[in-house]
Amino acid sequence: MLIVLLVAAELAFWLTLLAGLVARYLLGRRRLGMALLVATPFIDLGLLAVTTIDLRRGGEAALPHALAAVYIGVSVAWGKRMIAWADARFAHRFAGGPEPERPPRAGQPHAARQRREWLRHLLAWTTGVALLGLGVLAVGELDRTWALVNMAVLWTFILAIDFLISFSYTLWPRQPSAS
Repeated sequence: MLIVLLVAAELAFWLTLLAGLVARYLLGRRRLGMALLVATPFIDLGLLAVTTIDLRRGGEAALPHALAAVYIGVSVAWGKRMIAWADARFAHRFAGGPEPERPPRAGQPHAARQRREWLRHLLAWTTGVALLGLGVLAVGELDRTWALVNMAVLWTFILAIDFLISFSYTLWPRQPSAS
């Protein structure tokens, strides 16, 4: 059941974002568009509430509970950026806005961007692992929350690998292509 809610939350995010952009740029309803864009974080709050209620009612923490924490962490770290990314492209395509900037592909600007993205990943990890820990505390029984603990361990490993890759560009910057 919770995995369906995760998929529904992701769909709701993108549909709300699309509806906001359509209202803003195609229908000329800027306030409605802004209201829809501002509403996107409430989707995450709903998912958090449902996940918490499920755990508090005695449900055993499983992979969907852990994925909900990861989803919310990623949404906190990258949600505003995803909205800005979509907004810039929609404005360019449908409202005569400027062409969106492309991220640097080489050199120190690329290395600096990779470091910033890792810091954003750290924010997602911090948020998600805090939620995983709160889930363990809310249930109060470690043997019913191994999925949450395992996700925290796995995500920590992934964060460490991302650190090595992201900061390697500082020591060995990507070279511009010869084209």
